[in-house]
Amino acid sequence: MDRRAAAITELLGGPGELRWFRAPGRVNLIGDHTDYHEGFVLPLAIDRDCMIAARRRKDGRVTARSVERDSDGPVDVAAGGADAPRDVEPPWGRYVVGVVRTLADAGRPPVGMDAAVSSTVPLGSGLSSSAALEVAVALALADAGGLTLPATALARVCQRAEQLATGVPSGVMDQLVSLFGRAGHALLIDCRTLAVEPITLPHALAVVVVYSGLPRTLAGSPYAERRAAGERVATRLGVATLREATMDDVRDEPRARHVVTENQRVLEFADALRAGDTAALGALLLASHASLRDDYEVSTPELDLAVDLLVEHGALGARLTGAGFGGSVVALVARRQVGDVVRKTIARYRDETDLEASAFEVRAVDGAGPLAAPARA
Repeated sequence: MDRRAAAITELLGGPGELRWFRAPGRVNLIGDHTDYHEGFVLPLAIDRDCMIAARRRKDGRVTARSVERDSDGPVDVAAGGADAPRDVEPPWGRYVVGVVRTLADAGRPPVGMDAAVSSTVPLGSGLSSSAALEVAVALALADAGGLTLPATALARVCQRAEQLATGVPSGVMDQLVSLFGRAGHALLIDCRTLAVEPITLPHALAVVVVYSGLPRTLAGSPYAERRAAGERVATRLGVATLREATMDDVRDEPRARHVVTENQRVLEFADALRAGDTAALGALLLASHASLRDDYEVSTPELDLAVDLLVEHGALGARLTGAGFGGSVVALVARRQVGDVVRKTIARYRDETDLEASAFEVRAVDGAGPLAAPARA
């Protein structure tokens, strides 16, 4: 039994069969702040995940513990969803309680459950640690309660859980990619229809994430204001969402202009991947970052510097990933050059910011699902 599984098993203790599940985090190659305008995104599920083990209990309570935050104590709430997520402590437990409530709304019976989780998705990095937790918990709860939902419906349940937990009107991309990920592929997602198209990633290129050292949190950030600004433009134009706007419509509206141009960049990026045109990918990443920096204004000087240093040291292109306001950047790097690019970028970044960044290559993996019970040593 590996160390994570052993730690989870120790936390749960006691008799009873454990059921195991995992849900990956994600990195978004291109297409940020488009999902909640029913646009296009192109993320991949990554080889960092949330692992959960759970067993039923008979008293109508749901408890959850975290290996990494065991000092916080357990989350303990009613299985019927009566508890308000925003009132729960510790804060990570709000996501658990959000899922309990939204699954109850979706028809899950109030079956109790004991669970423990362990996550390798870095917190505050913009790699969707919260979505990985939500999806893992949702799979375990649905299994314990005998509830079967289509993956798209489960993604919506988890999206709503995040909104309840944080108060942030977030989109559905993170939960979708955690569920629909495919090894070796990025996912072109249409956030209006929720159609998902896997697109093969070129083997010669590595996807590299650089965490800026600045934690990202959306609660309290201007995220909601950015969304509202785009929605006001859509209302003024008489369209349902900015998905329907044209460049002529938004030329003088920076927030909306980002959404319209970013949707186009996502589609062009997908075309370039299908055609094997790797030369086009870097320029699209850089254009996306410039738009997020200048039109949407969600970058930071540190994220801008990380992008510049990655390109200076040999990356084909780079951009902030996720919502911005801190977190990480993503880059495409020739596989043979990853070590050199990462080493030089991190060293220069430290010299210029006094921040300790971290960098790692990520692989595209399959989406969330059950795990075989780990073998005991």
